[in-house]
Amino acid sequence: MLNYRIHAIGEIPKLEETDRPDPGRDEVLVRIAACGLNFADLLMIAGRYQERPPLPLTPGMELAGTVEAAGPGADPALIGRRVAVFAGSGGLAEYGVFPAARCVTLPDTMPFADAAAFQVAYGTSDVALNHKARLGPGETLLVLGAAGGVGMTAVEIGKLMGARVIACARGPEKLKVAAAAGADHLIDSDDDDLRAAVKALGGADVVYDPVGGDQFTAAMRACRPGGRIVVIGFASGEVPQIPANHLLVKNLSVLGLYWGGYLSLRPEVLTESLARLFSWYEAGKLRPHISHCLPLDRAADALDLLKTRKSTGKVVVTMGDQPRA
Repeated sequence: MLNYRIHAIGEIPKLEETDRPDPGRDEVLVRIAACGLNFADLLMIAGRYQERPPLPLTPGMELAGTVEAAGPGADPALIGRRVAVFAGSGGLAEYGVFPAARCVTLPDTMPFADAAAFQVAYGTSDVALNHKARLGPGETLLVLGAAGGVGMTAVEIGKLMGARVIACARGPEKLKVAAAAGADHLIDSDDDDLRAAVKALGGADVVYDPVGGDQFTAAMRACRPGGRIVVIGFASGEVPQIPANHLLVKNLSVLGLYWGGYLSLRPEVLTESLARLFSWYEAGKLRPHISHCLPLDRAADALDLLKTRKSTGKVVVTMGDQPRA
């Protein structure tokens, strides 16, 4: 089978022929149909992610496919089932073995590409806005990086929750994408003064920040008293330093969110979130925006789209001739 992996941190991943793995206890073998890419995959390859899977490493945190075998202790009824898996790694291959407990059965109407693009982006935004920030109807949500893989889902979910959404993205083309996702107001991070623009719109109750850097500081200063800032990541490459006196004076809260960490911290939070998200998908309220869908032999190009920020929404890698819903 084909496997896109590295043997040392920082090296360029390469496609290799490897043996098909056998599932161990409580594991299943999945024939992978599609893998959704995330900025975290780039960090993992560079050795800069908060978790470091053992080498050799196959990137690809989230995937979708069909269960082909079940190891000891895994439910044999899973064989033949179409599933999505948040694996943490291992998605950029034709086959992989994963814990059976991480398999989520797909709605019959959901194609594999949609499923591979769904869990991390929508899951992160739903847990951030529902569980962490407690976003309420009529509140104002500011989304930074609003045309990216997670940012766009925050716009969509914010609208579903009844918020007024301000989207901040780079350049007119990405702002069009954010507007199509439902944003009420648009701010160009290249040209506009973020703090002034948000304050002119009345300020923000909740900030969704996968960017960090100067945008975090500007957004914090544009928060209303009692505002909540959810820190998702640092796509800018700069981790902001938070002035605690500003938090005190304006009664602000800064909340960190590592979605995958809930697998061990409170897995029921993810279970409830995914059930809600899949019901919204089946009702036609959510549809992943996939800007690029490339085959496995172009995985390097797919990752480069993330690195150079040339994608909007999600980038998905597919594994050859797979059955579709």
